[in-house]
Amino acid sequence: MTKKHFKTITKTILADTVTPVGIFLKLRDVFPFSLLLESSDYHGTKGSFSFICLQPLATFSAGNDMIHITCGGNTEQEKITERNQLVGRLNDFRLSFQCDPCDFPVNGIFGYISYDAVRYFENIELQAKPQTDTVIPEVHYSFFRYIIAINHFRNTLQILENLPEGEKSGIEDLVTLLMARNFATYPFRIDGKETSSMTDEEYMQMVTKGKEHCQRGDVFQVVLSRPFQIPFKGDDFNVYRTLRSINPSPYLFYFDYGNFRIFGSSPEAQLEISKGKAAIHPIAGTFRRTGNDEQDRRLAEELSKDPKENAEHVMLVDLARNDLSRNATKVVVETYKEIQYYS
Repeated sequence: MTKKHFKTITKTILADTVTPVGIFLKLRDVFPFSLLLESSDYHGTKGSFSFICLQPLATFSAGNDMIHITCGGNTEQEKITERNQLVGRLNDFRLSFQCDPCDFPVNGIFGYISYDAVRYFENIELQAKPQTDTVIPEVHYSFFRYIIAINHFRNTLQILENLPEGEKSGIEDLVTLLMARNFATYPFRIDGKETSSMTDEEYMQMVTKGKEHCQRGDVFQVVLSRPFQIPFKGDDFNVYRTLRSINPSPYLFYFDYGNFRIFGSSPEAQLEISKGKAAIHPIAGTFRRTGNDEQDRRLAEELSKDPKENAEHVMLVDLARNDLSRNATKVVVETYKEIQYYS
């Protein structure tokens, strides 16, 4: 791909009276196809940033064995015929943007890789059919014009603008929007009954079959799930706001792609890479938080002694170590069976 040069402009303002949700609500109607990545862990410098990405300038997506690259109104298509072809093309896409160096937490591409995309990296054939009529890419990454980084530890907000050549900066206009006192909110309501593509009986049959595979030694672990759908009217961002209230986590996200949205809350990162080091933080075993420190301490002690949870944790640590060993030169388990508290 041809390299495209972008001038980078940054601006820092105080953010002690705003929240990521409030900022997102101010901007989303002006900037469709925006992303929100939040952290509820404000107690240290490592996990103290939330990010908002606005105005995609170029997009890489893949699905149904096809790669689509859109930039400047033009779209290139390419059929995926070889394993790791997608990895190479995504890396080419990432490296095609030449940005001026600047003091900013992160600049680059933002998006997601779905579980089903594993077939592009490993020798795995998937048989399940999509459970939705909406065509959702298996891989979707964009390079954005504006990235807002909220530093919760220092109560500051940094704006980065990747300015295309020949265009006028819009960073001051963005600051004006951020200074607005009001923002629009819209209602949300359920408009029908909950349904699933699988009955309770069918799901239990799948559980029985999964246990048989484990007992035979075909697999170490099977994670079973089934999709649920429910019609609604209004703004689904209200569901995300409720989720982040019920289940505050270090990793919260709301990605608006127009005809579909993806949002969730997770206590763990799939993979962290920084300064030449990769890290995986396997989590296994949970207990209900009670709001009482003494009860939580007792439940944590019971969890640490539970044979099943310990066995699962050992397995996940081994799997994480094996995954890292495929690319890393040295793998070390720095912490083991450490109790951590989240929501």
